[in-house]
Amino acid sequence: MSAVSSHTSTQSSGNNLDPWYGNYAARTAGLAASEVRALFAVASRPEVVSLAGGMPAVSALPQELVTESFNRVMAERGSVALQYGSGQGVPRLREQILDVMSMEGIRASADDVVITTGSQHALELVSKLFLDPGDAVLAEGPTYLTAIVIFKSFQADVFHVKSDDDGMIPESLREEIARLKGLGKRLKLLYMIPSFQNPGGVTLTWERRLEILEIARENGILVLEDNPYGLLHFDTPAPPAMRSVEEDGVIYLGTFSKTFAPGFRVGWAVAPHAIREKLILANEAAILSPSSFSQLVISEYLETVDWRAQVDRFRGVYRERKEAMISALQEYLPELRWTDPQGGFYVWLTLPPYLDSKKMLPRAVKELVAYTPGTAFFADGGGHDNIRLSFCYPTPEMIRVGVRRLQTVISGETDLVRTFSSGAPAPLRSASTSFSAPPPNLD
Repeated sequence: MSAVSSHTSTQSSGNNLDPWYGNYAARTAGLAASEVRALFAVASRPEVVSLAGGMPAVSALPQELVTESFNRVMAERGSVALQYGSGQGVPRLREQILDVMSMEGIRASADDVVITTGSQHALELVSKLFLDPGDAVLAEGPTYLTAIVIFKSFQADVFHVKSDDDGMIPESLREEIARLKGLGKRLKLLYMIPSFQNPGGVTLTWERRLEILEIARENGILVLEDNPYGLLHFDTPAPPAMRSVEEDGVIYLGTFSKTFAPGFRVGWAVAPHAIREKLILANEAAILSPSSFSQLVISEYLETVDWRAQVDRFRGVYRERKEAMISALQEYLPELRWTDPQGGFYVWLTLPPYLDSKKMLPRAVKELVAYTPGTAFFADGGGHDNIRLSFCYPTPEMIRVGVRRLQTVISGETDLVRTFSSGAPAPLRSASTSFSAPPPNLD
């Protein structure tokens, strides 16, 4: 067979848009653009108020602090910063991360820490190490949308566990584990965002953390604790990290994206010894080494700046913006229900059941406001009557404008339902499939 005919045969199952469609590995079927990423192109237009993406308020980070750290690194360690580094990460930064984690009760050694290119990279490495096709991953319902994408890219099945205002419900976890075992599923990971959860904003109570850890131990399930927001509390800190009381059964993921700046792409994982060694090997296989430059700049920042005071400044910024969002919701959408987070970036809004947040989005964009549909945060098609609202990036004034525009969108959609349905819309129901909150217009 000639080279030309051989090449033609490999393309036989392609299509006009992608002649190589038939050549992809089966696991690529799990890859899909996140609904947040798809929104960025629209939300970046200056006339659109974006309540969609979880972008930190980097404007609250004094630029001179970053510039000074950058200049010192280049002046004093430039040849190291621009060179390849260790697959585990810069030793000094790993030591400094211990101080960061100690604020949430974690005790570890620098050898336990593996630096990654953001915590999402760590999430992918853990998935690569543990997930085979058909394995089961348990997660809160709803949960972080890109985690769903990553798990599915390794051909795992994601199953949600019911949550309420206190986080994942332990009894629901027991029931789901029993159900999946009865189906013969291999349960590999329990993925948790216990503090100021994305997208719900809720925090898992200390009692539930302990009970869920015990359930995981009883069933031989590894807990993957993702903690981007843990230090960003408003008044009362979140309970100590799950890793603080369970070292052998928990992999902890952290990041500087929310407490410093996401552009440096520096995160980390803390894992039991044997897993840590495999994480290092997987890290080297994927990227050879994380950026020495980014690590050294962050290390210099932590060494020379009062970073705890800067984290506290971020808390103040996000507290003010959260209060602006809650106030606007109370004024413009008092009949709806939402969570009232005590930290982090997000409010979880529940719509009337006759509205669909995904189908409503084009109308919202036309009204110059963007949000993330609740369907993005479920692997099973749930969340159609939910919206994630991000208060982290827009100013309080723009948050108010955005919520007012959202009220226009919801009113318009409700009017359409009244016009074209046989009867009046059904009454509101509580968020039984996700999070509920007390009636928001009560003091």
